[in-house]
Amino acid sequence: MSAASCLLNEDQFLCSICLDVFTDPVTIPCGHNFCKNCITEHWDSNVLCQCPNCKEVFSTRPELKVNTFISEMAAQFRASAQQAASSSSAELQAAESAEEPGEVPCDVCTGTKLNALKSCLVCLESYCETHLEPHRTRSGLKRHELIDPVENLEGRMCMEHDKLMELFCQTDQMCVCMLCTISDHKTHAVVPLKEEYKVKKAKLGETEAEIQQMIQKRQLKIQEMRRSVELSNEGADREIADGVQVFTALKESVERSQAELINTVREKQRETEKQAEGFIKDLEQEISDLEKRSIEVEQLSHSEDHLHLLLNFQSINAALPTKDWTEISVRPPSYEGTVVKAVNQLEEKLSEQMKKLLELKRIQQYAVDVTLDPDTAHPGLILSDDGKQVHCGDVSKKLPDNPERFDLCANVLSKQTISSGRFYYEVQVKGKTAWDLGVVRESINRKGQITVSPRDGYWIIILRNDNEYTAADPAVRLSLKSPPQKVGVFVDYEEGLVSFYDIDAAALIYSFTGCSFTEKLYPLFGPYLNDGGKNSAPLIISPVNL
Repeated sequence: MSAASCLLNEDQFLCSICLDVFTDPVTIPCGHNFCKNCITEHWDSNVLCQCPNCKEVFSTRPELKVNTFISEMAAQFRASAQQAASSSSAELQAAESAEEPGEVPCDVCTGTKLNALKSCLVCLESYCETHLEPHRTRSGLKRHELIDPVENLEGRMCMEHDKLMELFCQTDQMCVCMLCTISDHKTHAVVPLKEEYKVKKAKLGETEAEIQQMIQKRQLKIQEMRRSVELSNEGADREIADGVQVFTALKESVERSQAELINTVREKQRETEKQAEGFIKDLEQEISDLEKRSIEVEQLSHSEDHLHLLLNFQSINAALPTKDWTEISVRPPSYEGTVVKAVNQLEEKLSEQMKKLLELKRIQQYAVDVTLDPDTAHPGLILSDDGKQVHCGDVSKKLPDNPERFDLCANVLSKQTISSGRFYYEVQVKGKTAWDLGVVRESINRKGQITVSPRDGYWIIILRNDNEYTAADPAVRLSLKSPPQKVGVFVDYEEGLVSFYDIDAAALIYSFTGCSFTEKLYPLFGPYLNDGGKNSAPLIISPVNL
């Protein structure tokens, strides 16, 4: 059997004073056994000569003689325990090896010291598992207060009175002993350590909650600043796009102005990003510091060591040097006027282009969110789940032939209608060789062969064979310098106007004027036939960049 089990089964070989195997055991008149030195020192330090176990008082100090029988048994037991310990497995030897850095050694072990399992605040000693056993089994020792092993138990003693600091002075915010309460702290508010421990631990919980709230606020502030940077970038991109639209029409004489415009906008953009990055760096540093403090607070709040918590409470609860970010923000710079300033330098050459751009910007203010209506779609059309894209497939689906659905022409209408005011939307036509776009009356014929003209309720433009553009008015051929990649459609219901724009060129493609609208109008989308994959690209309803 192991040394630990031997001690447990042969408890009579332990001295109740030193808690170790008897050395020169003696038997006193009441029948209890002790180490000769232990009982001698005990009687030397006390007025009464009594037994430490049963408290029997002896009128005269007994003469002590070594009990040879117990001495021999103790010697045999010690040898047996040492032999059992030496034959333990390598794994057990590693687990119970000499103390490692940062661990607390047992104060009772002789020779190789095992790591302590608990420290006793009454005995002011630390015990390994073996030597802790009496504190678990003996009634007198069970009442002692045990904590996780700590070093320097003497540091828990009052330096003035050499007594255990088991009280807390709320007046001076310090740990004191019992004698301190009748001297320097006589009139102060004093409570047990455990009571103040609960108060401080609750305070640490509040501190932890405050720190977490501060972290969340700073994380939200980072999101806000990053969003500001995104808005700055979007604004810069839009402004640059406007500038490019203006200056593309010019040759070498305007390239310098174009570069200056881009540099001006980018500089503002970089300044905004630089400012935001500086703030974000500070916020991330504060979050890092707060997270470190949070870990320290959490570790301290989980400590069962009353004194350790109270001694470290003030320093860890001190406020961190953080900024008040409430009023600090990153505002996207205003790019308004950047293009205008550059255009003014070339006013004569750019006046016509600027008029086109401003006109497009004006009508884009009337942009609406348009989605496709699947109940009107020809069975061969394939619509995206979000209702923003449509292209023609190779096989027609079996769908209900409701009155709203086109059954022969590959068209689809929108869910939105126009019955008054102004209406604008944009459609990407990039990659297509054929398409139909425009608006139609609610009462148009949707079955069989269809004639398209304003008289029939169609105000549309048509692309065929990749480069043949026609306005159904009834058949006006359009001459375009370059094929549009995105087409804008504008309707002024009261004015009787339907206009089509090349968005990239900011140029008017065609306008139906003098129209008489008496019914609801629907945007129409015709992706036309797939043509063996040549015209497979979809028509895409695009968001309008204002």
